[in-house]
Amino acid sequence: MLSVVNADGSTLNGSLIDEIVREGARRMLAAALEAEVNTYIAELADQRDESGRRLVVRNGHHQARKVTTAAGTVEVKAPRVNDKRVDEATGERRRFSSVILPPWCRKSPKIAEVLPLLYLHGLSTGDFVPALEQFLGSTSGLSSATVTRLTTQWQADHTAFQDRDLSGTDYVYVWADGVHLRIRLEEAKAAVLVLMGVRADGTKELIAMTDGYRESSEAWAGLLRDCARRGMRAPVLAVGDGALGFWNALNEVFPATRHQRCWVHKTANVLDALPKSAQPAAKRAIQEIYNAEDKEHAARAVRDFERAYAAKYPKVVKRITDDEEDLLAFFDFPAEHWIHLRTTNPIESTFATVRLRTKVTKGAGSRSAALAMVFKLIESAQARWRAVNAPHLVPLVRAGARFERGQLVEREELAA
Repeated sequence: MLSVVNADGSTLNGSLIDEIVREGARRMLAAALEAEVNTYIAELADQRDESGRRLVVRNGHHQARKVTTAAGTVEVKAPRVNDKRVDEATGERRRFSSVILPPWCRKSPKIAEVLPLLYLHGLSTGDFVPALEQFLGSTSGLSSATVTRLTTQWQADHTAFQDRDLSGTDYVYVWADGVHLRIRLEEAKAAVLVLMGVRADGTKELIAMTDGYRESSEAWAGLLRDCARRGMRAPVLAVGDGALGFWNALNEVFPATRHQRCWVHKTANVLDALPKSAQPAAKRAIQEIYNAEDKEHAARAVRDFERAYAAKYPKVVKRITDDEEDLLAFFDFPAEHWIHLRTTNPIESTFATVRLRTKVTKGAGSRSAALAMVFKLIESAQARWRAVNAPHLVPLVRAGARFERGQLVEREELAA
């Protein structure tokens, strides 16, 4: 690669040394990707179809994409693989997925994000160093002993997080969900119970996280009681799915907190009970409810849904009408907050990445280590969470201000 060098040693893209480093990083990444694909194809060279042709072959390159690394942003074309094999269990075509540069990757991961992923993939501490070399290109200064010290420290970080004082932080809204990650927990039916909240300044924050069997009332009550013991105030509104365990526990620990059922979970629950031919129209009818301009119009949309489906599917209709009050609660809050309050998306979107990067492991690992790894992944993601819209309205919600049709209603004495 030729570059025009100015008298001061700079180029159009910065200093000459930076450009050399970026070009070196690009070439190293390209060479590593080529070697990875060649190894994959060589290992499957004996798999052929009835005509004797290979089932796994090279197929050119993907479109170039930019990846941010410690050496700067480099452009790379990942080699493409045509894998014609079919998974007998699912009936779907197998796909090659690069470990070095996964489809979701747009920047080189940090140690704090890579190690938890490797653990959740089922690797032992002894496997971390060679695996990290594929991610980072070098493991200089990173020994097995260093990795062990890091993972031990992260477990201590999670313990300290779970024991921290909550009396100085006011969570006005909270989201709760039990996330099943297929990770290394001793109980096969264990879920990671997650509680996230909105502080008075509008920022989102992880409040607590632990494991619980089947999302039971006992497990949720234990988590909420622990938060209350550490000084957490009752939130104004809690958002969650239809799992009765959480709501029963919330009524016990924070009885004054209002309920908001998640519309994503509710929609899926309703559509699953309908024949496929009726699902598209029912989905549009449900969207008319939670996208209504105010609570009054939403209530009318509920009545429309009831008239349309009660005759044929009365039990399905009851899934909405029985929970109508909790489904429409978000309309009593600022309109700017509605998009945040009608679903548990803040938790779902955070864990979507973790779900995609985990798989069933051969044996259960340490419970505390597994939870610490999930905690570190959430901690990394938390730095990228956006505050809620109109954060200045959050303190008003805590102060008991009244909102009608999403707008603040001035107190009569103030208006006078």
